[in-house]
Amino acid sequence: MTRRSFIRGTGGYLPEKVLTNEDLSTMLDTSDEWIRERTGIQKRHVAADGELTSDIATAAARQALDAAGMTAQDIDLIVLATTTPDQTFPATATAVQAKLGCGPSAAFDVQAVCSGFLFGLATADSMLKQGLFNRALVIGAETFTRILDWSDRGTAVLFGDGGGAVVIEAVEWDGAADAGIITHHIRTDGTKSDLLYVDGGVSSTGTIGHVRMEGNRVFKHAVTNISSAIQAVLDETGLTAEDIDWFVPHQANKRILDGVARKIGIPEEKVVITVDQHANTSAASIPLALNHAVRSGRAKKGDLILSEAMGGGFSWGASLFRL
Repeated sequence: MTRRSFIRGTGGYLPEKVLTNEDLSTMLDTSDEWIRERTGIQKRHVAADGELTSDIATAAARQALDAAGMTAQDIDLIVLATTTPDQTFPATATAVQAKLGCGPSAAFDVQAVCSGFLFGLATADSMLKQGLFNRALVIGAETFTRILDWSDRGTAVLFGDGGGAVVIEAVEWDGAADAGIITHHIRTDGTKSDLLYVDGGVSSTGTIGHVRMEGNRVFKHAVTNISSAIQAVLDETGLTAEDIDWFVPHQANKRILDGVARKIGIPEEKVVITVDQHANTSAASIPLALNHAVRSGRAKKGDLILSEAMGGGFSWGASLFRL
């Protein structure tokens, strides 16, 4: 018997305010056609004044708890992936913990930008398997529009705000090896940090800063690195692309999603795409897409899910799990 983690519920939340491509065309030298052709994005959601990352994370977490049939008191670990915390400290996960009304538990943030949810999932999964905790909330939540330079067409059109969450639980398991959360492959290459970064920070400028990106170079490295991470998890498990029921990628750019799917041989009908409806929500995009796939009835219990992500840092990774 070994301990294995299982996903018990998913949740998501998007702010009410919607910013369409047409709206952006009144602010920038751009158009709906230009944005759709290059990114596949139609609209994005923007957090209301006074709406914090912890508020978004809490809403997503509550929905995941409801789906799992659990309460906040059942959770003994919260791992929150975010690049846009409420404060420098304490961790935004502690605010979520307080808002949910959890009992004694551990709560902390992880920061791997768009790869953050997969880094958080791998972290929580490892801690549950070790027996340190029993049930965890893994959340990705962002108010990413607050670090955008709205005069920069190359980045302003790409991002939105939102949050997604999963509840995972560890149990003693002696069944199939490909049940529950199966494996992860996460990597970072700090020498490429200049490809995607924020030009500010506490110890450097004392300011928040704005997102800066070299789009063409990011695209090139994204397809290569993501494909290698996916191949690593498939090689480890002996599974193939044909075994995958659903591909739930980080929703960065439809061209990247199409490129990765083609490279690893996953047909278009198995790719879950939500980037058109909420743009790139960084650490929130994978759990938002997963929640959409579950609640729309596409992804069902027992389905094999492959997820991938690429983010600033330069970070990337892949996870394989069965619902």
